[in-house]
Amino acid sequence: MSKKKEKKGTAPEVLEEQTEAVETVEEVQAPSAELETPEEEENASTQELVVPKDQFLRLAAEYDNYRKRTAREKESLWTDAKADTIQAFLPVYDNLERAMNQETTDEAYKKGVEMTMNQLKEVFAKLGVTEIAALGETFDPNLHNAVMHIEDENLGENTIAQVFQSGFKLGDKVIRFAMVQVAN
Repeated sequence: MSKKKEKKGTAPEVLEEQTEAVETVEEVQAPSAELETPEEEENASTQELVVPKDQFLRLAAEYDNYRKRTAREKESLWTDAKADTIQAFLPVYDNLERAMNQETTDEAYKKGVEMTMNQLKEVFAKLGVTEIAALGETFDPNLHNAVMHIEDENLGENTIAQVFQSGFKLGDKVIRFAMVQVAN
């Protein structure tokens, strides 16, 4: 016996198998065979890149939005923490303001209270805290809290006649509304 194995079957069967194999190879190569010019090949490769490019652009946009959102949240947390800290010092401010309004014969005591109040105002200014203007201003419900109402012909309508408690803002955020009395 020879080492070569003979194929079983007749010559027409073997020829038919080889023809089928050639047709299968042609089917696999058919899409590239249909393209006739380099321009058509370039268009096809460009079309294949559209989907991955779109996915990449969407991912890049999502990341950019995430980065911006986290930066805003971080800034918001910092502002909220600063506002809470300042709000904790407002009773001290109120007590110093009451102490300054009390009549006293001790000039050293009065001078000390004024110096402490000025120092607290400087700290507030460095932190970006501003006092809400109230006395003589037009009532604004976004900045003022009206607790009393009086009729006074000398003052205009919705004019603030008296301030009971000062209000404060940190940038555009109101930390505490001004407690006021409104005329007319």
